[in-house]
Amino acid sequence: MITREGIQPDLSKIGERVQDRVLCQLIEAVAYEEIILPRELLFPGGMMGGRVAIPGKTKLGESVDYVFEGKRQFTFDRIRVRRGTVRRRDSRGMQTAATLPLFVQEVLGQVLPDERLAILLDELEQTLVKDIQAQMHRAAAPASRNEPTYDEWESLLDGHPYHPCYKSRIGFHLRENQLYGPEFQADLRPIWLAVAKTDSVLSSLDGIDYVALVKEELGSETFAAFAARLRERGLEEADYWLMPVHPWQWENVVLPVFHSQLADQTIVMLGTGEDVYRAQQSIRSWANATAPEKSYLKLALGITNTSTKRMLAKHTVLNAPLVTNWLLALAQEDETIQELGVQFLGEFAGITYEYEKLPAAAQLQAYGSLGVIWRQSVHRFVDAEEQALPFHALSLMVRQEPAISPWIGKYGLEGWTRRLLDVTVTPLIHMLYAHGLALESHAQNIILIHRDGWPARVALKDFHDGVRFSKGHLPRPDVCPDLHREPAHHRAINRHSYMQTDDLPAVKDFLHSAFFFVCLGELSIFLAESYGLPEEAFWKMVADVIYRYQEEHPQYRQAYDWYDLFSETIMVEQLARRRMWKNAEVEPKPVPNPLYHYRRRRGGEA
Repeated sequence: MITREGIQPDLSKIGERVQDRVLCQLIEAVAYEEIILPRELLFPGGMMGGRVAIPGKTKLGESVDYVFEGKRQFTFDRIRVRRGTVRRRDSRGMQTAATLPLFVQEVLGQVLPDERLAILLDELEQTLVKDIQAQMHRAAAPASRNEPTYDEWESLLDGHPYHPCYKSRIGFHLRENQLYGPEFQADLRPIWLAVAKTDSVLSSLDGIDYVALVKEELGSETFAAFAARLRERGLEEADYWLMPVHPWQWENVVLPVFHSQLADQTIVMLGTGEDVYRAQQSIRSWANATAPEKSYLKLALGITNTSTKRMLAKHTVLNAPLVTNWLLALAQEDETIQELGVQFLGEFAGITYEYEKLPAAAQLQAYGSLGVIWRQSVHRFVDAEEQALPFHALSLMVRQEPAISPWIGKYGLEGWTRRLLDVTVTPLIHMLYAHGLALESHAQNIILIHRDGWPARVALKDFHDGVRFSKGHLPRPDVCPDLHREPAHHRAINRHSYMQTDDLPAVKDFLHSAFFFVCLGELSIFLAESYGLPEEAFWKMVADVIYRYQEEHPQYRQAYDWYDLFSETIMVEQLARRRMWKNAEVEPKPVPNPLYHYRRRRGGEA
């Protein structure tokens, strides 16, 4: 692998850097989730940085320590390990380089049985090799001096900043990772299937003509060719829905699981279309590269990445258009949303296989494996003077400097940060306070629309399972759709995946844990490390936005009590524990809320 300048990327240095990242994120998660020791014992000096040691045991029972420089952050009490400082210290005090397998064995082996250790280590090592593969590819690519397009930003993102298995992609071999991973930007085409209407379910927005939609997306010539292939088999095109499938899913899941349906022509493989697609950061979501204004495809994909199997559960596919229709109806009558310019990228159609048609023994194997959600492209809503990028890119380093560096230089750190918070915090808290809807707006689900770096507005996406609410507390329960509920076997796997609840703190924490904890938490630490902006100052700015909104909208006073964003703690999911124990055994845990420090007494100052 040679760069345009003829310089070969240094595999050993890249491997060393990636292993350090995986190990540091693992230590951060293990310490934060108190898997070995309480944070207070590891960091007795509170938020002051210093030398920290995590105890372990060798196979022979000898004591070892993993020592590093780290600190507890003001931001949600997050743990930060200084990169490049982790060392293994044996019982004689000798220090050597720390390695991932030994840390897992000697530290986590104290609390996990061998079979769980093996599963965890495999995911960590899969992350390691796949990230090395991605970084080698990136190092060999010629540098571009042009501002990346939105779709190029998607390929530059580097995985979850907290989760230690941020790029495991269990199910992909390296060849498949290079083909389907977003970092590589390969030209992709989905496999198109015709699925009998008797064995599938379509959900769509009112007024959507699905046949016309597919014809427009495919192009009339390809659509006609697919229809002809059905007729050649003696089949009526009116009896089938056309749907795209991920090529990996076709080869690894659909062929072996649905071979009987392929044999009796309940499912018919039609081929590929002309348009080229590119994988987005979520891997199973594809953007049309031939015609960027055409729809995004969210495809079922039977791999596991960052704790989750990337299936598309039937109820989520069917709910997607229902939730979109609800959000768009609320936005149409909401002057604040219109003034803010918020754009909901509608999930306007979805198709899922009717798994209940299968024999009982095959239903669980097939569940969630054959479905698609169609989503509007952000390119349809960005005008000629605007640009878009994923929120996660705000914390990205490009060529050893922050991607936002030109903007900070142009607008100033405080002015730019305040504007960003105005643009992003306001619409999300408005949806919570005014409509009782918490959106799961983590970094992949928020798109910042800006004008030459100056934040202008946001586009929001991923609603099929990314909304939480209490119907009894909705201002307009009459317009709430009758959503498809999670089936019992789905709740048994992950009982924390739900949309409706009577637990108001759980509604608030759905927004708090995704947006404030993930998006703003990572940005706060990044701005502190890159520009010296104190975390306390950042969260004071966030509090200012919330209080200003509350002062300008006194009509939602009851909601401010129901959904208390200044609570002393919030509940967050334990992502590392979910890789070490079964999901059903892991509960969310309370963590300190930085906004609590700026809580005002009723009618007074903080």
